[in-house]
Amino acid sequence: MSEHVLMERPSAYPGVLVIRLNRPDKKNAITAAMYQQMSRALIEAGSDDTVRTIAFLGTEGCFSAGNDMADFLSFAMAGGQEEPAAFGLLKALVGASKPMVSGVDGLAIGIGTTLHLHCDLTIASNRSLFKTPFVDLALVPEAASSLLAPLVMGHQRAFALLALGEGFSAEQARDAGLIWKVVAPEVVETETLALAANLAAKPVQALTIARNLIRGDQAAVLARMHEELEHFAMQLKSAEARAAFQAFMSKKAK
Repeated sequence: MSEHVLMERPSAYPGVLVIRLNRPDKKNAITAAMYQQMSRALIEAGSDDTVRTIAFLGTEGCFSAGNDMADFLSFAMAGGQEEPAAFGLLKALVGASKPMVSGVDGLAIGIGTTLHLHCDLTIASNRSLFKTPFVDLALVPEAASSLLAPLVMGHQRAFALLALGEGFSAEQARDAGLIWKVVAPEVVETETLALAANLAAKPVQALTIARNLIRGDQAAVLARMHEELEHFAMQLKSAEARAAFQAFMSKKAK
């Protein structure tokens, strides 16, 4: 069990399981071990009747800076032959049977943004920034974002987010349909947990049916994830990806 991902069952919010990214010194960048832990938590929550709702949270000023680049580069240098740990989490998100909410304060980069496309409701602080620099790293969108984002926000906004790599403010993300509500930083967590508890208190079967109807058939989502993964794996081996990674690490070193 890693201290970088915390599983919390706050007594003030019955039925709510909190999955908290807790690596603030690295801006909650996610390692393979953290992905695996979150995947297990989602899968186990699916068969736990005491869990009615799942809430994703980060720490003050940061939800997540995305993949841990050192961890990710190690995977890439090893050839990336096996399925990345991140993909296990993505599949768990698609298969999650319980409502999922999320609370964002500050940075939400890469999967720190695309994860919310799989949540049923997201609250963000007015200082949040949503950004997906996939193409800048010579990579491609993931988490079925290439399918879900255009459905949610239309082609132009989705292209700006996923291909141009434009950062979205909380207000822009709300207007685009990526998140539901913008609040002050100091109330992000309490509002997110109250929302999760509200859902947890609703009739289980009725809420499950309503959620499934709204989400629709997830087969296309899973298929797009696999398609994205194939392109992602090919790009990892490309010369332009190596050049982009070297440029990124050089910039970081400075």
